[in-house]
Amino acid sequence: MNAPTIQNVNCGDCPIRHRAVCARCDADELDVLDSIKYYRTYEAGQPITWSGDRMDFVGSVVSGIATLTQTMEDGRTQMVGLLLPSDFVGRPGRDTAAYNVVATSTVVMCCFRKKPFEEMMSQTPHVAHRLLEMTLDELDAAREWMLVLGRKTAREKIASLLSILARRDASLQLHKDSNRRVFDLPLTREAMADYLGLTLETVSRQVSALRKDGVIELEGKRHVTVPDMGRLMDEAGDDSDGGYLI
Repeated sequence: MNAPTIQNVNCGDCPIRHRAVCARCDADELDVLDSIKYYRTYEAGQPITWSGDRMDFVGSVVSGIATLTQTMEDGRTQMVGLLLPSDFVGRPGRDTAAYNVVATSTVVMCCFRKKPFEEMMSQTPHVAHRLLEMTLDELDAAREWMLVLGRKTAREKIASLLSILARRDASLQLHKDSNRRVFDLPLTREAMADYLGLTLETVSRQVSALRKDGVIELEGKRHVTVPDMGRLMDEAGDDSDGGYLI
């Protein structure tokens, strides 16, 4: 398997700047981060890290999507989460990875060398506080997903996943229509089925039903338009204000 490519990206051009761990950093703090960062690109299917591997970096997903999976001793694997743009990878203070992290689409990562990042956290409240906020958001997201998997119907599960992806995509756009969403679905139907605990046939059937009912529009299999986010949220069984933004 090919190694990840390394590239340079200007922080001023970063599309996740307002949501990432560096969102509240001032110019001096950004200079410190810039001195310990590097960028890597992972192609679809490439591992970012395996569970138990030693991690010498932490970082943020700049673009693309990755899956978090856990494997049992008998080889069974369960997808336990998604990493979307601005999500943080790795844990300061923890030497090894807790999950398998694999790129689902082409993923660009903004990586920070781990030890210098940990040292900066102790000296820079802006970074430490933002990381705490993101960790608590991740905990809330996990609790929300327990509801999706445990109580919702197949149709509600599909609508919930689409609404999560639509809202996250919208959160990265500084200028957006408040009700209409257009985004590219980063998961195959097979990956959606795995994540939602459904069969491939059920996922395809429910996506087709949402399309037939006008809740979503599809161009090909991946380009999704949501004409009315309120209606999609209703289909998901969530609050009209969109509930928690994962």
